[in-house]
Amino acid sequence: MDGTVLVADDDRTIRTVLTQALTRAGCKVHATSSLMTLMRWVEEGKGDLVISDVIMPDGNGLEALPRISRERPGLPVIVISAQNTIMTAIQAAEAEAYDYLPKPFDLPDLMKRAARALEAKRRVAPRKPEPRAEGEDLPLVGRTAQMQALYRLVARVMNTDLPVLVTGESGTGKSLIARAIHDFSDRRSQPFVVVSGADLAAADGPAAILARARGGSVVFDEVSDYDDEQQARVVRMLDALGDHAPRVMATSQADLSARIDAGRFRRDLFYRLGGVSIAVPALRERLDDIPLLADHFLARGDREVGTRRRFSPEALGLVRAYSWPGNVRQLENTVRRLVVTSSEEEITRAEVEAVLGSQPAMEPLKGGGEGEKLSTSVARHLKRYFDLHGGALPPPGVYQRILREVELPLIEIALDATAGNQAKCADLLGINRNTLRKKITDLDIRVTRRRKLM
Repeated sequence: MDGTVLVADDDRTIRTVLTQALTRAGCKVHATSSLMTLMRWVEEGKGDLVISDVIMPDGNGLEALPRISRERPGLPVIVISAQNTIMTAIQAAEAEAYDYLPKPFDLPDLMKRAARALEAKRRVAPRKPEPRAEGEDLPLVGRTAQMQALYRLVARVMNTDLPVLVTGESGTGKSLIARAIHDFSDRRSQPFVVVSGADLAAADGPAAILARARGGSVVFDEVSDYDDEQQARVVRMLDALGDHAPRVMATSQADLSARIDAGRFRRDLFYRLGGVSIAVPALRERLDDIPLLADHFLARGDREVGTRRRFSPEALGLVRAYSWPGNVRQLENTVRRLVVTSSEEEITRAEVEAVLGSQPAMEPLKGGGEGEKLSTSVARHLKRYFDLHGGALPPPGVYQRILREVELPLIEIALDATAGNQAKCADLLGINRNTLRKKITDLDIRVTRRRKLM
C-alpha cells in the first residue's frame, strides 16, 4: 500500500496509532488535530486519501466533505466517528464519503478499507446533501459491528429503486428501518404508506394503495402473515407498476424461505420483494448496545417526565444481562416504566428486578426437529435463557414466569379446541372448572364460543 494519507482527529492517541500503522504499510502520513489545516492540505493538492473525524475543535468533518469534493474531485474520504447513530452513516453517505467507520474502530479493518480507497477511482460527481433539521434524531442507535454494518447498508440502498425486505424478530425496529430509508431518500417529500393484509382485501385495495402512495414508498408490513389471496394481489400489483411507481419495501418477522418450503409463501412474491434484504439483529445479539439504548431511553424519559434518572452499576448490569425477548421495544417500555416508578434519581437493581419480574422469561421457541419432545425443546430454551444472563442469575420469580408462559398458550389452545366451552376445556385439561375460570381471569384470556367442536 502506497500513497499519502491525510489524518485529521483531535485525539492524539488515534493520530499516533494511524500514523504508525499507515507508515508501516508504506504510506506517507500527514496528521493534524485541525480541520482548517486539513483543508489547507487538500487545497494545496496534498494527499491521496483523507481519514477524518466528524467532531473537530474547529469544525465538523461531515460538513467539510462537499468542499473537499469540490476542491479535489475523486479524493476518497473515510469518516470515523464516535457518534454511533444511523444519522451519521446517512450523512456520510449523502456527502459522498468513500466509507464510514464508528469509534472504536478495528484497526486491521480500517487498514483494508484504506488500501481499497487508495486504489479506487471516484466516477460519480458528489451530490450536495440537503440540510437536516437541528436536533433531528432516530431511535436507531448502536456501536456494535452488526448495527454499523446495517447503517452502512441503509445508507447505500436508500436512493436506489431496488425493493427492500427488512427481516427480524418482533420489536427489533424493522418499521424504523423502512421509515429511515424513506425519510432520508429522494422520496422523502412523498407519502409513506404502510400496508396490512386487510388493506388488500377489497377489490380496489391495490389501486387505492397506489393512489395514496403516488411516487413515495409502500411498505407491506409483516408480509409473511398475508394469506394466499393477499399474496396474489401483491404480485399482480407489483407486476402492473409503471413509471413513477412508489418504492417497494416489506417487513417480515418469519423466515420466508422456510415458509416457501412449507408451501405457505409464494416464491415469485419473495423474489419480487427481496431485491435487497436487511436483517435487523436481535438485541441479545448486540449486548454492547444495551447500555447505549438504555441511556437513550432514559434521556427520552427525562424529557417527558422532567426528572433525571440514571442506572446504578448493578442495575445496568442486570439490564445488560437480561435476554430481552421483546427486543428494543421491550427495553424501551421497561426503561420508561422505571423512569416513572423509581423513587430516587438512581435506579437500583432491586427496582429493575421488580419490573423484570413481570416480563416474559423466554424467547419465542424456534428450531427443533418435528419429532422433538416438548420437554427437550423447553429444556433447550430454558438453558439458553439462563446462559444469556452472562453468569448472573435471572430476576427472582423464574418458576412462576415459566409456568405462566407455558400455561397461557396451553389454556388458549385447549379453549380453541373445545370451541370456547369451558366445561369441556376443564375436562380436557383435567382441572376443576372454577380453577379454569380463575386462570382465564388471571391470565387475561379472551374466550370466544363457537358451535362446532373438534
